[in-house]
Amino acid sequence: MSYKLKTNCRKCTMVAGFVLLCLAGKSQYNFTEVDKLLTENQKALGNNSVTLIYKDGKIVYQKAIGEYNSKTIAPIASCSKWLTAALVMTFVDEGKISLDERISIYLPIFETYGKSYITIRQCLSHQTGIADNQRTISKLLERRKFESLEDEVNSFAKKEIAANPGTSFFYGNIGLNIAARVLEVISKKKFEALMKQRIFTPLNMKYSSFTPEDYNNAVNPSGGAISTAGEYLNFMTMILEKGTFMGKRILSEQAVAQMQTIQTTQKVSKKYVPKVTEGFEYGLGEWIEQSDSKGISTVVSSPGLFGTWPYIDKCRNYACIIFVKSIVNEDKRTIYQEIKKAIDKQITGNCD
Repeated sequence: MSYKLKTNCRKCTMVAGFVLLCLAGKSQYNFTEVDKLLTENQKALGNNSVTLIYKDGKIVYQKAIGEYNSKTIAPIASCSKWLTAALVMTFVDEGKISLDERISIYLPIFETYGKSYITIRQCLSHQTGIADNQRTISKLLERRKFESLEDEVNSFAKKEIAANPGTSFFYGNIGLNIAARVLEVISKKKFEALMKQRIFTPLNMKYSSFTPEDYNNAVNPSGGAISTAGEYLNFMTMILEKGTFMGKRILSEQAVAQMQTIQTTQKVSKKYVPKVTEGFEYGLGEWIEQSDSKGISTVVSSPGLFGTWPYIDKCRNYACIIFVKSIVNEDKRTIYQEIKKAIDKQITGNCD
């Protein structure tokens, strides 16, 4: 190939790339109201935020405020639970574990302390029945130091049982961390390595991590991740696309459906639900904000206590993340709901 032809090819490639960028940036929607709400509530959202909306294979809206952008790395607190639940489901897909298997098969210490009936499903849906005194946001943010996830989970085995497994819902860190430890035992690999291998790398989440800042402290699968708005959106698009990302199968459709199935039935007593999620139901590692007349989830989410709120609207077939670092409260929930209403005026759906 001649130099002239190579040069022309480069020019064509650059032009084509520019056209694609323009097409990706051009939206058929008018998000003026969303812009206004984000600007008006900048201080309430912690001054720094980035909001991304994904639909039909592309980002149709993005707005960065303050020092944040789509590549800003920050702690995501309980948004971590969605990631951990997905990791567990990769093992379910491979037949290495079953959701209704007892954890004592892999963690005999739970049988030793009279907790042999707890299942993986109950761990992912906060229904282990193990006593937990975390009843406020501040308590959830506190965490006793352990040298390893194994040490922390062994301490859970020694706690008192407050209710029979599967009969009460108590939001916290216990269940997801137990499930993560089960994966370590099965695979003989550390949780962080499994997450990188099975979730982060396939989803191009190269800056996301569960590695603790304090290397003397144990990894926290329930709330210890850091990520960016752009990378977390990669995960959400995989869930929205029923388990696939850029043509790669990460989770089976059945696994995604299981995660989005309500586990907090009328038979389950809700002992502790954070105020910001009151009225929601719970699936496996994620909240179910809305469901249709048949009880099928239509809006699923995994808000973090630092304020980041990722959600997927299955009715309207879009994903949205409002990425911030500011303690979430009832006022912020109201703001997020107002923003969603503004988005939904532009992106319509057909759920009942």
